[in-house]
Amino acid sequence: MNKLYITTPLYYVNDKPHAGTAYSTVIADIFNRFHQFFSKETLFLTGVDEHGQKCQQAAEGKNMDVQDHCDEMAQVFIKTWENLSIKYDVFYRTTSSEHKQCVQKALQKIFDRGFIYESTYEGWYSVSEEIFYKEKDLVDGKSPQGKLVTKITEKNYFFKMSQFKNQLIQHLQDHPDFIYPSTRQNEVLSFVKNLEDLCISRPKSRLKWGIPLPFDSDYVVYVWVDALLNYIFGAGLWKESDSDFESWWKESVHFIGKDILITHAVYWPCLLMALDLPLPKKIVSHGWLLNQDLEKMSKSQGDILDPLELAQQIGHDSLRYFFSSVRFGHDAPISQKMIIQEHNQSLANNLGNLVQRVLTLIESSLAGTLPPPPSSLHPLQEKSMETCEKVSKYIHEFSIHMAVFEITELLNQTNKFLEETAPWNFISEKDKTAPILYTALDVLRVAVSLLQPIIPNASQEVLRRLGLPPQSFEQTKKVNQLKSGIVVKKESPIFPRVRL
Repeated sequence: MNKLYITTPLYYVNDKPHAGTAYSTVIADIFNRFHQFFSKETLFLTGVDEHGQKCQQAAEGKNMDVQDHCDEMAQVFIKTWENLSIKYDVFYRTTSSEHKQCVQKALQKIFDRGFIYESTYEGWYSVSEEIFYKEKDLVDGKSPQGKLVTKITEKNYFFKMSQFKNQLIQHLQDHPDFIYPSTRQNEVLSFVKNLEDLCISRPKSRLKWGIPLPFDSDYVVYVWVDALLNYIFGAGLWKESDSDFESWWKESVHFIGKDILITHAVYWPCLLMALDLPLPKKIVSHGWLLNQDLEKMSKSQGDILDPLELAQQIGHDSLRYFFSSVRFGHDAPISQKMIIQEHNQSLANNLGNLVQRVLTLIESSLAGTLPPPPSSLHPLQEKSMETCEKVSKYIHEFSIHMAVFEITELLNQTNKFLEETAPWNFISEKDKTAPILYTALDVLRVAVSLLQPIIPNASQEVLRRLGLPPQSFEQTKKVNQLKSGIVVKKESPIFPRVRL
């Protein structure tokens, strides 16, 4: 299939974006851009989750109307993603009239099929996670994630999620690559084996900010059920105009943090089964960004990093590069110091210095004019073609960090090639310097083109200096693509060093 549907979670609007939400969104954007680079047609969705108790409390804390608060925070997310070069197709909001209608239609369908019933619920509720827990689930009197819980007893509506236990287990067993990384599949299977029904409503007497149940207006829809349904509607399900829902849904990949794996790998598939809809192709679960004590960052500890502040200090391309270098799927420490060190080492000293070095030598030896390609292919150019194939392989395996490693190795080899040939020692001998500098610049072209999905602005600026427009993957993996006779200039450094 030449289509790919990519989503991020919908982020709560109780607060502005932080490094964790930025990480999810940047990684999904990089993945999306890579597949566009590979000439796939993509649909990329992100957005905000605007209902639930947390949003209501956040608005009350600012003495604002809840909808006004949601409108304000949605713009904060839009602006943040714009500043981080996130290029999405759909920014989804759960307060849109279309979403509300679709949620009510979905729940009415599930109700009519006999999968919803009324009962009394008693359990522990985490406001910050918008999740109910049983007594046995608590750890030291808190949720498994360490969040405060409150005991609640109330009448509610329940989804017969337990009826889909065997069907979901069978799907997980038949599709061992349904969840990435595969090690998390066992966590999900363990949960599903003890699957219980899901409370899908909240009484308006306790929470008014939500979508009313279509079959009982005294209740609103549980915020997770409300939000999880966005993915099918965002892909075009039940739209009045013609849509390609089925073709998008067949090739759907959903990026989430590991802390919301159960809701996405259990609740959501069961809801889809109740609607008689196919499950998504893949759920990609990344790790947490950790503080200096190797613990998950949290507002209570005061160690949350602001992605906009980081991007303003080192540049949004540099922040994107740092995120891409993290071992994907695993927890990883992050700090301002680490991001600056990565910027200085990988971008300023390696890539940036190589750009300046080669263009300076071409100016000095060849008056800035590119010579014809060498008569024979250099082993370094052959390595650049191998790197293209390795990068493609790693991206398709969700190993973005390994793709970055291969590109970095290519840059390292190019720097080594210049050190070994030392063209500055015979700068006036054009016949000797020309093949060396063309080779180095052509390999640099490949590396920079492969970096377009990760550092789009800097990559395009380097390509402009080489007299090239943005490159496709097919163009990138062809050797000797630089046009002889054009004039190139080094200009100012692409990545100035940043002081710690």
